[in-house]
Amino acid sequence: MFALPLTDDVELRPLNPWRAEEFLDHLDRAREHILPWVSPAFVATDLPSARAVLQRYADRWASDTGGIWGLWWRGVLVGGVMFVSFDATRGVCEVGCWVEPEAQGRGMVAPAVRRIVDWAVRERGIQRVEWRTNADNIRSKALAHRLGLRLDGTLRQVSPGPHGRIDLEVWSVLADEWPTAPRTVH
Repeated sequence: MFALPLTDDVELRPLNPWRAEEFLDHLDRAREHILPWVSPAFVATDLPSARAVLQRYADRWASDTGGIWGLWWRGVLVGGVMFVSFDATRGVCEVGCWVEPEAQGRGMVAPAVRRIVDWAVRERGIQRVEWRTNADNIRSKALAHRLGLRLDGTLRQVSPGPHGRIDLEVWSVLADEWPTAPRTVH
């Protein structure tokens, strides 16, 4: 089984459809915390919908258009990172993350995001990495900033939310700005 250690207590692993039950258990712990910030379609409520979410990402991975990995802290799935979209032809991807409350502030999300962005930039030639977040999501914006992304702008009232329409901030980093990127032209 593939597992990439990030720290002594944290592993990054593929979040495949066969892990749907474990994913659903995790979402049951995280649901209330993440629902304001992620697509409702992501927050599965039963085993078939959990399997469907993970299958969508498995299909994206197979078609080279996305991917998803879980974060296991001391053997328990507590969050994850993903390529929401991935377009190697255009050289653009969007990364995202989520974590349940108990795992928040433990320093595991940033290294996981760095790992997948490093791979995208170094191995796949991605030139622009995007981070899209609800403008009210202070933690997400702080993480984007810590990772070295810059705020490109705000898409005002871009979609409906639980308390009215939401503004969406778009952050990005270019390959030659990414700290661990090789200085090559693709």
